Amino acid sequence: MSAKPAEAAPAKKSKKKLLIIIAAAVLLLGGGGAGAYFAFLSGPSKPKPPEPGKVVPLDAITVNLSEGHFLKLKMALQATATVAEAPDGSKALDIAINEFSNRSVAELSSNAQRAKMKEELKGKIVKAYKDEVMDIYFTEFVMQ
Repeated sequence: MSAKPAEAAPAKKSKKKLLIIIAAAVLLLGGGGAGAYFAFLSGPSKPKPPEPGKVVPLDAITVNLSEGHFLKLKMALQATATVAEAPDGSKALDIAINEFSNRSVAELSSNAQRAKMKEELKGKIVKAYKDEVMDIYFTEFVMQ
């Protein structure tokens, strides 16, 4: 009878070791699986928005609207922090002239429509300047 308890003790130790090894493997694989999911399967991370840099005021322009009316527009460009020198506003002014020319006063009179036009203009200007400009501001918007 004394031989049986001696044999049972190593069996208990090996079962405990086996359970510890399995538990450790599950934890490692589970953690690794979660890391792999977030790294590879959760999709590309969103790029950080650019940091704002200098605000570059542009000269006022006068744009011909329809029916003999006109728009006096003055705006500023919000440059990104990565830009070494202030962006030239010529492209932005040209885009603004093309965007607002021959529009009616009624089209530009409501705040909602003006905001929509500004967003469209901003999209075109940001695209034209690539990583140099991130926003635009109207500092003067007068129709007559």
